[in-house]
Formats: sequence, C-alpha cells, structure tokens
Amino acid sequence: MLDHGAPPHNGGPAAPHSSGVGMRLMRRKPVERLVAEGGHGEGGTLRRSLGLWQLTMISIGATLGTGIFVVLGEAVPKAGPAVTLSFVIAGLTALFSALSYAELAGTIPVSGSSYSYAYATMGELIAWVCGWCLMLEYGVSVAAVAVGWGEYLNELLDGTIGVTLPAAMSAPPGDGGVFNAPALIVVMLAMAFLLGGARESARANTVMVLVKIGALVLFCAIGVQGFRSGNYENFMPLGMAGVSAAGATLFFSYIGFDAASTAGEEAKNAQRDLPRAILLSLAIITALYVLVAAVAVGAKPWRQFTDSEATLAQIMREVTGQSFWGTLLAFCAVVAIASVVLTVLYGQTRILFAMSRDGLVPKVFARVSPRTGTPRANTLIVSLFCGVLAAAVPLGQLADATSIGTLFAFALVNVAVVVLRRSRPDMPRSFRVPLSPLLPALGFGFCLWMMGSLSTVTWVVFGVWMAVGLVFYFLYGYRRSRLAAPAPSEAK
Repeated sequence: MLDHGAPPHNGGPAAPHSSGVGMRLMRRKPVERLVAEGGHGEGGTLRRSLGLWQLTMISIGATLGTGIFVVLGEAVPKAGPAVTLSFVIAGLTALFSALSYAELAGTIPVSGSSYSYAYATMGELIAWVCGWCLMLEYGVSVAAVAVGWGEYLNELLDGTIGVTLPAAMSAPPGDGGVFNAPALIVVMLAMAFLLGGARESARANTVMVLVKIGALVLFCAIGVQGFRSGNYENFMPLGMAGVSAAGATLFFSYIGFDAASTAGEEAKNAQRDLPRAILLSLAIITALYVLVAAVAVGAKPWRQFTDSEATLAQIMREVTGQSFWGTLLAFCAVVAIASVVLTVLYGQTRILFAMSRDGLVPKVFARVSPRTGTPRANTLIVSLFCGVLAAAVPLGQLADATSIGTLFAFALVNVAVVVLRRSRPDMPRSFRVPLSPLLPALGFGFCLWMMGSLSTVTWVVFGVWMAVGLVFYFLYGYRRSRLAAPAPSEAK
C-alpha cells in the first residue's frame, strides 16, 4: 500500500544521553537523525544517482543466480524433486520479511539497512548484533558466490579452448585445491567497478542482470525438451525435514532486496522507489527460481544431482547432447554470478559505512572520496577480505553461514517494523505492511523455523561469530559510539 504523498523527514530530536550501562546499551537513534545524516561521510558525501530501475536491478543482481547457478546441486539431494517447494517456502519467508523491509526502507531510507532499523527501534546493542550478522551475511555471501564463479569459468574454458584450470588453483583447501584463484579474481573485478562510482557500477550490473535473465529463460526453453514426468513420482523422498533443510540452505539466495535497501542514501527518491524495487525484484526472482528448479529436476533424476556448482550447464549438455549450449550457459553464468558478487559487495560496504558513521567501527570505513563519491578505503578493505575468504574456504560451509546470518537479521527487521509502528504511529510511511502485526509475526516465525533447520556446525560457527562480535563491541564500539555525544545541531 503505497502512500505517494509521504513527506521526507528533516531534522528531529537527538538521542538522549545516559550514563548507565544498561541505558547506553538500549539507547536508540532517532529516525530524524538517521535520515538527516544520510549520505554524509568522512571528507565527502555519497551521490544520489539511482532510480527505480537501477534499484530493482541491484536487488535482482544480488539475488538471481546464486541459488540457481551455484547451490541447486547441493539443495536437490536434500529435498529431491520437492526442491521446488523449498524455493517456494524460502520465497514465502523472504516475502514476509520483504514487506517489513519495504516499510522500513521507505521510512528510514539510509545505507545501514536492518542495522539502522534496529538502531532506531531496539537500541544500540541489538543494532550492533544485527550489523554483525549483516557482515556475516554479506561478506560471506560474496565469498560463497565467488567460489561458484570459478566452477562455471572452468566449464567455459573447457567448452571454448579445451582446457581447465588445475584443481590446485581453482578450489580451496578441503575441496582438493590449494588456492581458489578465480574466486579472488572475480571479487577484485567487482571492486574495480565499485571504485568507479555507484552510477557506473549500476550500469554494469544492469547489463549483467539482463544477461542472466536471458540465460535462465534459455535454459528453461531447452531443458523442458528433456522433461520426464517420472522424475517427479517420488516427490518428497526425504520428507518435510529435507524440504526445510534445502529451503534453509537456499534462503541465502534471497538477500537481494536487502542489498537494495543499502542504497537508500544513493537513491534519487528513496522513500518512493525503495519499497517498489524490493517487492518487484522479489516477485521476479522467486518466479524464475521455481521455474528453473522445476525444469532442472524434470530433466534430470534427482539422485543424479551432485554438489557441482555448474549443474545447469551439465543439464543443458545432457539434454541436447551438444557441448555448445552448456558452454553458452556457462558464459552467461560467469557474467551472472559476477553481478551477484558486485551488488552484494556493494551492500557490505554501505552497511559498514553506516556503522562507521555511528562510531561503532573504525572511521576508515566512512571515508568518502570527493572525486567519485564512494567509500574507497572501505571498498578496498572489504574486497580484499572477501577475496581471501573465497579463495580459502569451501562453498558449502560458506552458504550455510550466510543463511543463518540472513535469517537472524530478517527476524529482527520483522520485530523492528512492529516496534516502530507502536513507538511512532504517526510517522509518515511511503509503504505499510498489510495485516500488521500478523504478517511481520509470520515472517519472524518462519525465520526462526528455518534457522532451526540448519546444522549444528552452522550454529556453532554462528555462536562463535556472535561472541567475537560482542567482544569487539564492548572493547571498541561501546566506548566510541557517536550516540553518546551530542548531535551536531546540539553542539552549536
């Protein structure tokens, strides 16, 4: 429900200053202050250059491709033909959260995404926990997708010049290799685009998104020729537990609309366009995911799926009996997955930008180049970290770690939208979640359910990550938070 007449927020009360530890942990940053600081960094400002089309493409770019081109081969053995149902469940879970994101993105159009929403509604400690989850969600997602990019690059090289990269330099330790060089290369390429500016990165991403959509449509057109109804006879061989386990793994493929919300300070009309971009992109990618998964399982018995990241190219080759189509799809996948790396890396840098501006992480992440209007040092640091992670850690572990971080952040967003409705009921909103608080409650419940489907190892990794984050917060962020100091307007 769009309210086109919602006015922007300007100015507003500053946060109260408290000396007690409990009060400091619960201090909230007023929405008006969040919005007033939008775009401002250390030494420069971000440029507002993105419209509805670019925002939608960023959202699709960060989403479409990951679950289909990369993780489908891992999800099918968990759920069997019911993997299509896994995509529906993951998409439904994402929809409930996307509605909450749409309301908050239109109300608080800033780069911090769910971190900033939590800061305005639930206090600094919860905001930090959310931001720390987003670092896991985005940073690890970049690495996970970059690993899959190398698989399709090998398919492309094999189909065009008849050679492949040796395992030692195309797979991480634990997967038979020493160092995944292609994964590092694609992250560095994305970094180069981001350093050029948001508008230039958005243009490159749009071209790549159109290529990936075309590739998936082509796959469906050819793959359906090998469709066998018998492949669906035992639809749910591993039961509902298998369906939910696959859905939890696939859920990290739906973080695209979160990436769109991180562009709030670079959008021309964020309050109007962000909600539209979030919902439009989710509808497009869910439809394509389900369609491609249905064709893939129909064309290949589910027991024959392996954990190869180049599953779709293999199916194309098997259906046609020719290497050309598989090679063409591999080329499209190389382009498509590169766009995921580009847009998710973009989201990671903007979240760190917002956290740095609040004083919770070092100032270097909030420095903006006056020439390009981008956080250059931030981009360089994050890219190098994600590139090394991609080159050294196997994909499966990365994907599950990303899922749990995503689900936790989404759960907090569903809570935040209800809290803000109650604490600021009269605040203008460009979009409202229908049937609130029912739908946010369903979104919260679905997120918890899918988190429960993840493995014990994933939970242990998540627990260790959270413990490290809390130590960092109390040693650094708690003492340096800018919310403890007067706002600039108060200091005058």
